[in-house]
Amino acid sequence: MMASDAQGSATPQAAPATGVAQFPTARSARSRGKVLPEHARSHNRSLVLQTLFHDGAMSRADLSRETGLTRVTISDLVAELIDDGIVTEKGLREGSRPGKPATLVDIDREGHQIISIDLSEPDFFRGAVMTLDGDIVVRVDRKTSREITGEAALDVTADLARELVASATAPLLGIGIGTPGIVDLNGVVLTAPNFGWRNAPMCERVRDAVGLPVVVANDANVAVLAEQTFGGATADTLLIRVGLGVGSGLLAAGQAMIGGHFAAGEIGHVTVATDGGPLCACGKVGCLEAWLAVPALIDRIAATGDRDGVLRDAGERLGIALAPVIGVLDLSEIVIAGPEDLLGGILIETARETIRARTLAQVHDNIQLRMSEQGADIVLRGAAVTVLATQLGVS
Repeated sequence: MMASDAQGSATPQAAPATGVAQFPTARSARSRGKVLPEHARSHNRSLVLQTLFHDGAMSRADLSRETGLTRVTISDLVAELIDDGIVTEKGLREGSRPGKPATLVDIDREGHQIISIDLSEPDFFRGAVMTLDGDIVVRVDRKTSREITGEAALDVTADLARELVASATAPLLGIGIGTPGIVDLNGVVLTAPNFGWRNAPMCERVRDAVGLPVVVANDANVAVLAEQTFGGATADTLLIRVGLGVGSGLLAAGQAMIGGHFAAGEIGHVTVATDGGPLCACGKVGCLEAWLAVPALIDRIAATGDRDGVLRDAGERLGIALAPVIGVLDLSEIVIAGPEDLLGGILIETARETIRARTLAQVHDNIQLRMSEQGADIVLRGAAVTVLATQLGVS
């Protein structure tokens, strides 16, 4: 990507406490269009931060070479970022290069923290104070139950946010929340059957409680950002998030897709049975979520006593749902995120066999279907990425 050296007035990088921080649908430093002069400084600032975030400490001259920006522009931007407390000098470069040793600069990774909240688990809400690198500093889990829905669930989320803010040990960039359901760009949960939410003002409720910028997004869309930023996902990846519900997050050419109705990835409510099936929370019969969600798996295993049979059946239903998606989108890989003791082994192998039987062999036989290595914290880490992207232009 070509950088722009046009200078303009500085654009604030942190949303005001009363503003809405929107879910990032593309990496800020990977713009596909021409950068307008009035946006150039903000774009270049994000480009510098993106480079430091992924490549680590380097000299100003190195930054100039890596970004394509002039040394004068780099010098101005780095000075501004140091004044803002986002970048810090890390001392002199060690080595045997001739001349005066260069001073290294890097993002001040300990200078700010992020609050992340994950509402996708069946029995508790998970929260954490996190570093900019996605490491957990403080963890707080709130025990819940399937009966906590509606306004009560919003209240528990706001209370959890207050507790996490009080636990932070550095200035906070903002709060990221991953939740089941369809979420618009203003952080309103349009629908989430598992919580009984319709047009629930999640962003507003939490923002009013803590006075910080808040980003709210679907948990699977959040998880795929974690896989992209911390897990090395390819540019064309589908991530299936299995927890309280089932959803998916899609990267196409490196960009997160949310759809015209904010419902891209709602694979959980695709019907995968023509012979009936279990009743879903949405009111339909035979949805993938009714076969594959963690509570559904646990309940069916307990009811039948046939663990392998239940997991094999769920894996086949997953493969049935995924095969046409693979055929249409020509994906490079599919990542499954959720409890490996349930989803790994028999379930994922059956899904793989079903996909192979239902897609074009010479094209799709080599598609990678794997478990995520991000573990149980994938939504927490992805929620942190949404804050990094909206506040610093980094992902």
